[in-house]
Amino acid sequence: MELYHVLNRGVDKRNIYLDDNDRLRFIHDLYEFNSTCPAEYPYRTIRSGDFVSPHLREKIVDIHGWALMDNHYHLLLSELIEGGLTLFLRKLNIGYAKFFNERYGRSGTLFQGRTKKILITQEAHFLYILHYLHLNALDCLAGAEGWRERSKSGITDLKKALCYLNTYRWSSYLDYAGKKNFPSILRTDLFQEKSGDYIKELQNYLRDAESLAPQFILE
Repeated sequence: MELYHVLNRGVDKRNIYLDDNDRLRFIHDLYEFNSTCPAEYPYRTIRSGDFVSPHLREKIVDIHGWALMDNHYHLLLSELIEGGLTLFLRKLNIGYAKFFNERYGRSGTLFQGRTKKILITQEAHFLYILHYLHLNALDCLAGAEGWRERSKSGITDLKKALCYLNTYRWSSYLDYAGKKNFPSILRTDLFQEKSGDYIKELQNYLRDAESLAPQFILE
């Protein structure tokens, strides 16, 4: 299995999510377009905080992690069928852009160029990449924006940071922390096999100041 860190952002760094309805639509698309079949519905009703399909679905990728920020997204993906990664990203980007343009009366490209795909090849990279996705949410928390610079005390209040992550619905963190958010779009066993207690693992990661995680920059 090959694991990819996938990311893209809005053209000219524009926001691609303007409210929670946009974020819910994108999460819906993570579910709906992850299928060998065409999308069944223009928008699927959320039941009990998750998406429910009446039919058996053959997925084309596994989603191991995700995070939405105002002007970009991060995904951790592996293919289930040959060409599944490219197919899924094409369906996702085109489908969401169509929704966004129709909702806001705009036209043209929404995303900035080709989606960036980074193959995870090193064990060290694998061990921190899920934390990196989830900690992006701290960019929105005053006083925690320097979380990437762990060795320079980028987070001064760890308890506050963790409390904030528990309120941020727009990533896979809550599902990994044992609080059902959108479990139907996510496969967690790949990372849970490495860590039986994800919250503790994340805390240890933040406390470890021996080295810095690389920053993934969208150019």
